Amino acid sequence: MRFKRRLKRELFLKTIELTPLIDCVFLLLIFFMLTSSFVLVPGINVKLPKAVTSQRLTFQRVVIVITSEDIIYLKNKPVTLKELFDTLKKERVEVVLIKADRDASLGRVVEVWDICRKLGIEKIGIATTYRRE
Repeated sequence: MRFKRRLKRELFLKTIELTPLIDCVFLLLIFFMLTSSFVLVPGINVKLPKAVTSQRLTFQRVVIVITSEDIIYLKNKPVTLKELFDTLKKERVEVVLIKADRDASLGRVVEVWDICRKLGIEKIGIATTYRRE
């Protein structure tokens, strides 16, 4: 009789309680959900064209954004071509990156490109997304 009681007690001690384990898992899940950051990048929404031969630029640059409605943004502010020319001339910019929406007119992109070339800016890049073949 004593032998059976001892086996029951040892069997009870060897089982793993799942309730505290599930509690710990839920606490960890809640912790990671609350501490993870969901970052929304503010800015102008542009759909960049895709290119196979693209490079990553590593130096400081001025970013000019052209939307699908042909609106030009410099430092997240809409500007006219004249204001763009004056700002780039005043700041003596050396490197420009043009982020043009794929639906933006080619004429607007060429106008911005010409302004940069008039100011003597030789390093002009066009932003694209990388497309694997």
